Order: sequence, then structure tokens, then C-alpha cells
Amino acid sequence: MTEQTEAAESARPTEPAPADGEHPGPARKPRRALRAALRWTTALLTFAAFATGTAYAVAGLERTDVPGLATQSDGRWDYPTLTKPPLPSGSPGPFADTNKTGSHYADLRRLVLPAPHGASVDKELAGTDGWLPTKDFLSRYAEKEDRDELAQKLTDYGLRHIAARGWSTPDGTRTAVYLLQFDSAAVLDELTRELAPYDGPGHPLRGAVESVADEDFPDASLVTNVSRVAYVESKPYGKDQTRHAYLSAGDVLALVIQDRKGTVNPVPFQQTVTLQSQLLA
Repeated sequence: MTEQTEAAESARPTEPAPADGEHPGPARKPRRALRAALRWTTALLTFAAFATGTAYAVAGLERTDVPGLATQSDGRWDYPTLTKPPLPSGSPGPFADTNKTGSHYADLRRLVLPAPHGASVDKELAGTDGWLPTKDFLSRYAEKEDRDELAQKLTDYGLRHIAARGWSTPDGTRTAVYLLQFDSAAVLDELTRELAPYDGPGHPLRGAVESVADEDFPDASLVTNVSRVAYVESKPYGKDQTRHAYLSAGDVLALVIQDRKGTVNPVPFQQTVTLQSQLLA
């Protein structure tokens, strides 16, 4: 061995000798293995942070914003934003403490629910200047005897005017909304009890003679100060089915009717009745 080699060998660090009675431990891992382990640890930490961030981002999104998680429409219609018409200066709302007669002082024609987007409006229900003749409203009832009786009662109870709107949607559903305004809320109670008993309508509608209480209409959709009785045409109902509901709010009685070939989807019916209730509250 040369002098240079011997010097290099002597310059290398040496492991300390084990104490008496001890066995020599395992040799240290090579530096290359240690560096590889550090790289894997860093990679795992980075992946964990990325996965956590991704999960947070997905959790923060709405269900319909995440591809593959979008839910199908439940059938609700796209109504325009609802805004109650302004009250005449100094007039109270229909359920204010100072409004003893429960009167709606806003323009009744502007309290009728607007048609949803994409619907075709029924011009026949527009009436003259927005007011519908009483005979057109009465034509919705099946029996002539009922129409004659109701005509007299509407006069006796002080019917002031009727506003209405109707439309058809692309799925074939036909909707009609009627608002009848009387002199005060007091006279409306008796008429509502006659028209809308709980178990079935007092006067059947044309095309919906066999209607029963709509037990599936959710109570959670009830609107404060607005009473509601809803009906659904029971089987067998022929080629068309009809759903309708009466709403009583202060001095206004509302009738909402939907019919469709086959069956009427309960979701847009419930939506329509609820939104009309909110406009009257």
C-alpha cells in the first residue's frame, strides 16, 4: 500500500468500538436511501394537502355545480320575481291592526300571480281593462243550478269585481287564477265555508265532478293570514285531471285551477297556490 493510500485510510472516520458485552448494531442506511425516504414523505404530504383542498372545494359547491351530481328538476316553474304592488298613500296592509275590514287597498289586478316564463297567456281571461265578467267566472262550475245559486250569492255578499289570469305551459298544463274581492272579510267567511268544505268542494267544477281533499298538500307551505282548501280529482277522472284550491285572505277569495291531459303534476300546482297566497298575505 502506498503512503497516499495509507493516509487516506487513516483519515476516514471510524465507528466507535462497542462496549464490553454489547453486540454491534445494524449498519446505518446509506444516504441515498435516506434521501429517497425524504422525497416520498414530501410527496405524500403534498398529495394529502391537495386531496384535502379538493374535498373542501367540492364540499363548498352546490350539488348542481359539480359534474355528475346534478339533480333533475322537480317540476317547479320559473316564475318572475314577485313584487307586491304599492299601497295607496296612507292605506294600511290587509292584515294591519288598523285595517278592521281586512281590505286589500292595492290594485287587485296587480295581485294576480303572473304567468311563469315560457307560458302562453290565455287572453280570454284578461277581461276588459283587467276585470273579468262574473258570468265568465261562473262558467267554471259544472251545474247550471250551482251557477245560478252562486250568481245570487255573489251579489248578496257584495262582490265588487273579479281579476283573473290564465296560461298554458309546454307540458300541456292549463292554469287559471281568479281573485274575487268583496266589501269586507266578514262576509267572506260564510261563502268560503259553502264553497270549500274540507271533504270535497261544495260546487263541483266543470270537468272535475269527483274531487276530494288533497291530503298530500304540505302544511309547511301554508301562508300566515291565508286559509287554504285544496282538492284533487279522484280516479277514474277520464282523459284529463283537475286540481283546484280556494284561498281566503281578508276581503279576497281566490280560486286556482290546473288541469292537464293524463295527470296534473302536484309540484307546480302547490307552487302556484303558495305563490298566490304570498301575494295576498
